[in-house]
Amino acid sequence: MAVAERVLKILELESEPGLLHGFSTLVLGSVGLSHAPDHEPVLTSRRDFARALGVDSEPLTVLGAVHGASVARVDEPQDVVQGVDALVTDRRGVSLFATYADCYPIVLWDPQRRCAALVHAGWRGTVAGVGPAAVRALGDEYGSEPAGIRAGIGPGICGRCYEVGEEVASRFDPRFVSPGPGDRFLLDLAAANRAQLEEAGVPNVHTLGMCTKETSFLPSHRRSPDGTRFGAIVALR
Repeated sequence: MAVAERVLKILELESEPGLLHGFSTLVLGSVGLSHAPDHEPVLTSRRDFARALGVDSEPLTVLGAVHGASVARVDEPQDVVQGVDALVTDRRGVSLFATYADCYPIVLWDPQRRCAALVHAGWRGTVAGVGPAAVRALGDEYGSEPAGIRAGIGPGICGRCYEVGEEVASRFDPRFVSPGPGDRFLLDLAAANRAQLEEAGVPNVHTLGMCTKETSFLPSHRRSPDGTRFGAIVALR
């Protein structure tokens, strides 16, 4: 992937006529406000990201992640939806937005019901089943059938790089855990989320396959815990 790219997309979802999605890179700058000493460059980066996807005229509805599995429905633009790790919508004019630095963004899209979700999946959210919770929310709110949903897993820390302790590793199926250095373990969070989505009945799960720690133009908390973040946007055309 070229360093010059400002926005990354999941190829299998890019051709969907009703869906806009993308993940920003550091070419656009950090989009994380929480640890930014100056908010204005971050807000400029967010506007540039939205403009690159063609949603610059619409305000971003920010997902206020708490590393859980709560899901909120969004019917009109809001500044921030606090206390959730997934947002769902079926409305044009709503642009779902979240920030990441090693956790995984998950995009869900139902072309039949024309609804979508944006998920924030760290290890805690994955243990809690945030991906399947978003699948269920699409069904509850819009009548989506899991078999009709297409899923994309964006960039995040890969199973070669994500070292965790036994207290975290023991909470995952052993098929997603391998021995690491010393008393550490390596956790494949993308594979765990993919398996959860497939077990929830979603047959089409596509992965970008890009590791934040290994990719210089993506922020990684494990590589550089400086508060920089990349963003994900999901919107309906």
